[in-house]
Amino acid sequence: MKIWFIADTHFFHGNIIKYCSRPFYNYKEMNEVLIKNWNSKVSPEDIVFHLGDFSFGHKDKIKQITDQLNGIIFLIKGNHDVKEYLEECGIFVIEGQLFYKNYILTHYPLPKEEIPEGYINLHGHIHHNESFHGINVSVEKTNFSPISLTQVLELKR
Repeated sequence: MKIWFIADTHFFHGNIIKYCSRPFYNYKEMNEVLIKNWNSKVSPEDIVFHLGDFSFGHKDKIKQITDQLNGIIFLIKGNHDVKEYLEECGIFVIEGQLFYKNYILTHYPLPKEEIPEGYINLHGHIHHNESFHGINVSVEKTNFSPISLTQVLELKR
């Protein structure tokens, strides 16, 4: 079993391509690439910490995606996530933050004063922007793919 991190997939969100200059023609192509990249790394027994903004759309669209993804998904609820839809599709949803080892997992980057001493804030939300006090694991920073803890630490360098 391996642990993976990812944020801001925004499945089915066509406008995110324009907003964040994602290299896709449309959301269908984006969805296909994200699913392919995900499954090329994540096996069915792996754990994926998704740090928010999983998908747009109703639960039937979310189910289309979750049925194709490997791994057990724990999602830190983002500003575009509907908890009920995600839970009905088999995703474990956490509102707020989650402590994992010496990491504090959030959707929004935390201000420095809210990060406990000895912890590193892993987050999403800011897409291609640099994190001031943590590590941004938005797909724009991870080559549109989940990354391992070792790879997370390389982002900080």
